[in-house]
Order: sequence, then structure tokens, then C-alpha cells
Amino acid sequence: MMSENRAEYIQEDTQREKSSKMSFKSVLAYASTDTAGNLLYCTMTSFIMYFYTDVFGISVAATGTILLIARIFDALDAPIWGLIIDHTNTKWGKNRPYWLWLAIPFGATVFLTFLAPDLSPNAKVIYALITYIVAGMVYTGIATPITAILPNLTNDSTERVRLNSWRSNGGMIGYLITASFTLPLVAFFGNGNDKLGFQVTVGIYAVIAIALLLFAFSGTKEINTSSIKSIPIRESFRAMKGNWPWITLVFAFIFYWLGNTSRTATVIYYAQYNLDHKNLASLLNGLVIFQMVSITIIPFIVKKFLKTHTQILGFIVAALGQIIIAFAGSSISMIIFGWVVASLGTGIAVTLPFAMLSDTVDYGEWKTGVRASGFLTAIGSSFCIKIGSGLGSFIPSIIMGQAGYVANAAQTATSLAAIKFCFTWLPAIFFIVGALIMLNYTKYERNEDNIRKQLA
Repeated sequence: MMSENRAEYIQEDTQREKSSKMSFKSVLAYASTDTAGNLLYCTMTSFIMYFYTDVFGISVAATGTILLIARIFDALDAPIWGLIIDHTNTKWGKNRPYWLWLAIPFGATVFLTFLAPDLSPNAKVIYALITYIVAGMVYTGIATPITAILPNLTNDSTERVRLNSWRSNGGMIGYLITASFTLPLVAFFGNGNDKLGFQVTVGIYAVIAIALLLFAFSGTKEINTSSIKSIPIRESFRAMKGNWPWITLVFAFIFYWLGNTSRTATVIYYAQYNLDHKNLASLLNGLVIFQMVSITIIPFIVKKFLKTHTQILGFIVAALGQIIIAFAGSSISMIIFGWVVASLGTGIAVTLPFAMLSDTVDYGEWKTGVRASGFLTAIGSSFCIKIGSGLGSFIPSIIMGQAGYVANAAQTATSLAAIKFCFTWLPAIFFIVGALIMLNYTKYERNEDNIRKQLA
């Protein structure tokens, strides 16, 4: 009798697992959200500083001011988007409607950011400021649902891990495309006119991103939304109170984006002015594919070590790669080797925080009784990305400006030293600080099982 009951239980469990498994089309649809987001937003974060200074003709000081002001708006729009999503209820769900509503505005605003119209110097700054801020705000409306929707796609925890893995690799494909092909496409379509080259290239990216977001909307379906009640705004803010693992993760993730953006935003300057090998920037950016290697092995690493220690390992490996580049001199092979090492580290450091955010939402509910998943994930993902990537471009612009950088001209020894520092040592410093911050997370991770039991 017992064996029959056990057999029935196993059969029912297997049926539940099969029913919870999402179709391949739905998995691809979810992964395409990050592909679309990275295709356009990473084009902005990686090339906007160079585009403003060397293509649009804005001074490096004005560029730094634009990036700084944009970060102030970023500090406001991410929490607002989180609150909006927490209070959204439609026949399509809470999250996925934004991929339909914002797909075309996202593509259009990023395209306008790279339009570079013929204006007066002051008008250029105003145009750049407005388009950059608006494009960033629309991106947050696209990106926030990508993380917040995960609990509403499936109830199976294993399936959620699978979805997050596909999503990460989808994002890497988007980043790989823009990192590897943007500059060659600009040169091809522009034929010496970089303004035209950027316009055509970003226009193509925009069309692709819009199509991917519409596919994501049509190919996914939210569940559980009828049981999720909107919470008062004051309650959403209360979910942050005393949530130290969330606070720790937010600061560590900001330092990741500071480090990664400062290296990607300055690689073209280092290749062009320090090495006199501009095309090397595209080659190095293409090697970001090695991030997919470390992303793939993360599940195996966390079986042996704590997620905290794995994240610290990612930071340390990324910093080590930057230090190798700093001592590589003009050796292209050593620069490539250091870049690959750093990419392996950043692959880990960029992926785990998204998975760990759900743990901090659990902690917030355990601590305060409030489960504000949209609000906390909006700040923990979109806010960190935008603040970190924005300041990751702003800080090098200030350092290079103070060192006397002049666009499209032979650089002084001081300017070359500043470019090298921003490309090598500055990211390493940010990564090391991120690792030190994560040391505080260990004690909270060790208590996660106990917290889940009490919540259950």
C-alpha cells in the first residue's frame, strides 16, 4: 500500500514538473527582453561618451555634466517605475504590457539620442541632455519588468533558475552584438562620416529591439497576478527598512557597474590614442563572449560555495584582469589575455545579483511583513545599472577633462596617462570595493533557509 502511494506521489510530482515547464518559445521570448534591452542601452553606455566628444562635438566637460544630471533623474525614475508596476493590473498581467507599450518609444528615443543634428554648441548640449534622460527613463520602464516578472512566469523554482540563465545569455548576445559590431558598422555605413554611421547603425538596432520586445510580449504569459494585491506606496518604502542584505547587494552591484562601464566606455580612447589601434576596441568588446562561459558554470560553482563567495570571486577575477592590462604595456596579446580574464570575472559579478535579489525580497518580507518585489527589484536592478553605468562614464570624463583631453587631436602625456588610468586601474578599484562590500552579505545568506522556513 505504501509503495503504491509513493508511486502515485512520484507520478503526480512528475506531472506537476512537466506542467510547470515552460515552452521553448516562451523561454526564448523571455530571453529576448534582455537581448533587446542590452542591444540599445549598452550601445548608449559603451559609446555615448565617445559619441558626444568625438562625433557630436560636445566638450568633455559638458559631456560629464550631461551624464551627471542624467544620474540625478535615474535616482528618481527607477523607484517610480517599481511603484507603477506594483500598482499595474491589466488583462495581460502586471509586467509584460510595458514591453508592448514602450517598445517603439524605446527604439525611437535611443535613435534620437544618436541623431546628432546640426545645432549651436549650447543647443547640442540641451538636445543631448534631454534625449539621453528620456531614453534612460524609457529603458527603466522596459528593464524593471524583466526582473519583476520572473515570479509570475512560473511557480517552479528550478524553472525560474532556467529562465534566469536564458535571460542572462540573451542579454549577453545583445551586448556582444553592440560591443563587437557597432564600430565596424559605423565605419561601413558612414564611410568616413561617423554621424551618418551611428544613425544608420543605431536605427537598425532599434528596429531589431522593437521586434524582440513585441515577440517577448506575445510569447510570454503571466500567472499568479490575480492573487497579488497592490500595496500602499508607504509600505513599499518600508520594505527597505532594516533590509541590510538588499542594501549590501545594491551598493555592491553599483560598484560592479561603475567598474564595468568605466572599462567599456574608455576602451575606444585607450585603443585609439594610447595604442594607435582603434579597431582593437571592437576586438576586445567581442571577447565579452567569455562572460557566457562563466555565466554557464555559475550553477556548478554555487553548489560548492556560497553565492556571496562566488560573487566576491567574480569581483576579484575582474580586478585581476584589469591589473594584467595595466602592466601589459603595448603588448596586444597580454591586453587581450587580461581582457578575457576580466570578462570571466564580470560574467559572474553581473549575473548573480539578479538571482540574489529575490532572496533579499524574502528577507524584507520576513523583516517587515511587506513583499514589495517590483519596488525592490527596480532599485536593485535598473537603478543600480543606470547609476553605476552613468557614473562609470561620468567619472572618467572628469578625470580625462582635468588631464587636458582634446577630441580628435594628439594627446599630451598627462592625457594619455589619464586615459590609461581610467581604462585599467579605475575599474580594478571599483571591483575591489565591490568585493569588500559583499563580505557583509555572508551572514545573511547563511540565514536564508531559516527565513524561508519561517515565511512558509
